[in-house]
Amino acid sequence: MRVPLLDLSEEYRALAEPIRAAVDEVLSSQNFILGPQVARFEKAIAVFCGTPHAIGVSSGTDALLAILMAMKIGPGDAVITSAYTFFATAGCIARVGAKPIFVDIDPDTFNLSPEAVERFLADKGADGEGRPVDADGNTIRAIVPVHLFGLCCNMAALLAIGRTHHLRVIEDAAQAIGAQCPLPEGVAQAGTMGEVGYFSFYPSKNLGAAGDAGMVICRDGQFAQALRVCRQHGMEPRYYHHFIGGNFRLDEIQAAILNVKLPCLDAWSAARRAAADFYREEFQRYDLAAYVSLPLEPFRESGATNHHIYHQYVIRTPRRDELREQLSRSEIGTAIYYPVGLHEQKCFAYLDYRAGDLPETERAARETLALPIFPGLAREQQRYVVQSIAQFFGHAS
Repeated sequence: MRVPLLDLSEEYRALAEPIRAAVDEVLSSQNFILGPQVARFEKAIAVFCGTPHAIGVSSGTDALLAILMAMKIGPGDAVITSAYTFFATAGCIARVGAKPIFVDIDPDTFNLSPEAVERFLADKGADGEGRPVDADGNTIRAIVPVHLFGLCCNMAALLAIGRTHHLRVIEDAAQAIGAQCPLPEGVAQAGTMGEVGYFSFYPSKNLGAAGDAGMVICRDGQFAQALRVCRQHGMEPRYYHHFIGGNFRLDEIQAAILNVKLPCLDAWSAARRAAADFYREEFQRYDLAAYVSLPLEPFRESGATNHHIYHQYVIRTPRRDELREQLSRSEIGTAIYYPVGLHEQKCFAYLDYRAGDLPETERAARETLALPIFPGLAREQQRYVVQSIAQFFGHAS
């Protein structure tokens, strides 16, 4: 049996007619950039997230880049984030001339560890505004928690750290649109808890476009306007540039497709969560707890419906590479997110991190493996995946 890591063909078949109609409407209008479809999608995302402002941009990467530029974060500044994430998070920090500071992850959730952040900040001096300063004299101005694989970080703790140390909190919710997180004041949506948050609509995301697309959400109207100007080269009005921005505009065709898909998002996330529940049952049936660690669900009992949206279903085992080879022979798709911590990437060698500096990040890079999960995944396919894993560990019945 062949089981792909991701198959969105069923999703498209169900929506092919309205998607084609929406795209044809854009083509007929010949209005391709920042038109009515983008405005409609921005409004829909704002309503979906319960936030006043949503600004459509060209990708999740450009969303963070625009945020940092609008915040005027650059040379002489530093930003704390995770080393266990997609490259863009740290890449954007470096691109604006700021210094990425990598802090270790929680070994159970793979998200940024509040305890590790606290330890890092414990002995830091402060600038005149009370913000911490690193050993190189850079002012630490922000923290970027990454809601990895569809699970929110411990935002209550990270927001408290931000308040204590006067750090701006930028939520990387690229993999977590619709995910929810419990806070003392109630359940909150990913992207709405910090000062600003952002999403990616890369085709493989839970809400995916037919190419690159992204969105920034925030509460502050003045900052939202700065982002709208930033996405058009800092231009306002036309051909008058008050600062240097970029070409970060969301195009109409992508927005039109996303407008069709957005009403389905909660159902798709529920289907992924149901698939995750079934995986858990099958792993328990084969008694594999001693060999494989399954994804943690720390917010399951919080009252949040979308406590996890399972953008990826990631297990861990010390025998990851051997297992992956066996699953490949069984025609089961897998992926490694991520094989190298960002602190060990060659492009960040100038930061002088060494092997062993972030032990949980490095261990996760050696042990994690993403299994197939998507709304159309059949239970028969899932049984085959788990049975194949059980056979590898000698536990098949």
